[in-house]
Amino acid sequence: MNKLASYIDHTVLKPEATEAEIIRITDEAKKFGFASVCINPCWVRLAADQLKNSKTKVCTVIGFPLGASTSEAKAFETKDAIAKGADEVDMVINIGALKSGQTDAVESDIGAVVAAANKQALVKVIIEACLLSDDEKVLACQLAVQAGADYVKTSTGFSSGGATVKDVALMRKTVGSGIGVKAAGGIHSKADAEAMIEAGASRIGASSGVKIIAASV
Repeated sequence: MNKLASYIDHTVLKPEATEAEIIRITDEAKKFGFASVCINPCWVRLAADQLKNSKTKVCTVIGFPLGASTSEAKAFETKDAIAKGADEVDMVINIGALKSGQTDAVESDIGAVVAAANKQALVKVIIEACLLSDDEKVLACQLAVQAGADYVKTSTGFSSGGATVKDVALMRKTVGSGIGVKAAGGIHSKADAEAMIEAGASRIGASSGVKIIAASV
């Protein structure tokens, strides 16, 4: 099994994704040994059924892609996703609250998802780095650690920019070795993926997983 594959969350989050596409990516995930498939919440049950008895996890997104839903709604989404078979949840922080200096609200928002997951699923916290200053990126990562998250993640892939090596390195420096760092958004090649891992990423979110693996065989 390709070692690089074990870093990749094989991702299809576009709104027009069909049932056939979800089945295709679960088949590819089993074939190549990807860490997870990352899909929208409506496809969690299907993905869980398709991945039964495989090592690939089911990952979904919470409060996605804006992060502007309420903490109560994010907590409900989390519990619902886990009940339907999700092993990992990637939540978007309340970006506006962070930029307003409402640090307690941001930490509480993350904490609501962590509590709802109740250690039944990994919680990855999307900070949407392209919308933040470096100081805000550091603060968002610190709040995620304080709230008990398992990972911090660069991007949704739906905003004005994706992962950068600089952001991954800053995030890894901020959180230390205690939690994971996921790089996502704009990672299309083996070189892109390896650069993110070198900078400190422990997981890669990509819709180009098969292409990345094909280049590394």
